Amino acid sequence: MERIAVMTDTNSGISPEEARQEGIFLLAMPFTVDGRPCFEYVDLTHDEFYALQTGGADIFSSQPAPADLLAMWDTALEEYDSLLYIPMTSGLSSSCSTARALAEDYDGRVIVVDNHRISVPLRQSVLEAVRLCKTGLTAAEVARRLEEKGSQSRIYISVEDLNYLKKGGRLTPAVAAVGTVLNIKPVMKILDGKLDMHRKVRGTKQARQTILDAIGEDLAGDFAGKRVIIAAAYSGDREEGLAWAKTVQEAFPDHPFMSDPLPLSIGCHVGPGAFGAAVLADFDL
Repeated sequence: MERIAVMTDTNSGISPEEARQEGIFLLAMPFTVDGRPCFEYVDLTHDEFYALQTGGADIFSSQPAPADLLAMWDTALEEYDSLLYIPMTSGLSSSCSTARALAEDYDGRVIVVDNHRISVPLRQSVLEAVRLCKTGLTAAEVARRLEEKGSQSRIYISVEDLNYLKKGGRLTPAVAAVGTVLNIKPVMKILDGKLDMHRKVRGTKQARQTILDAIGEDLAGDFAGKRVIIAAAYSGDREEGLAWAKTVQEAFPDHPFMSDPLPLSIGCHVGPGAFGAAVLADFDL
């Protein structure tokens, strides 16, 4: 049976401890804080990150260095026949296309999977890859299964402070200023790995209800009759995040549920106080 290594980055929400337990190779995503390079789970905890962000630190996300990526691939391939690398969706970062270009030098031993996911849905795909690799499928077959299911997920997310979206170029300064005055909250949707506006509403309460309504509509529409998982995600305060996760779980009690903090590469753009929910098709053998 082919010995297959599974690798992802911290955009999956998988922690180093969980990666060790599951046998996953985990690449820490980089970002800069006031010009200083940092790595998720290495240099700062999530609490420290958001404390710096709210304190006015200049924070930007960035791509992994090719040298770091190749070093982890080479280490894995000393023990395994092949490697599945499952990074964040190509719709939100060019790191996936960069990895695919680098993989061309590995004679098919490295397969880069673009299954259009990030955060909790990406976590599910990575853990599913670990399971599928134990069933006797080849790396190419596992990759195909992941990409077939990848687009069968939707994420809805809203933010507390529009200034972080303005800083990241998602909103113009004028729109952010007006939105702040009028308490307008954008509810965004990630579909097929790309971020689009879903709806604009007034206030956090209505934004949260809009997200729950959207999930309900998906369950009754495109996901009707399918085995699905409901997920929640948040940034910043853990207690507020757990309260939001409880709200989502109670709204859809008949489905398996997952919850995670948002990865810091997303936190760079949405700031603390963001909240989201997702519906994703479950895998089967």
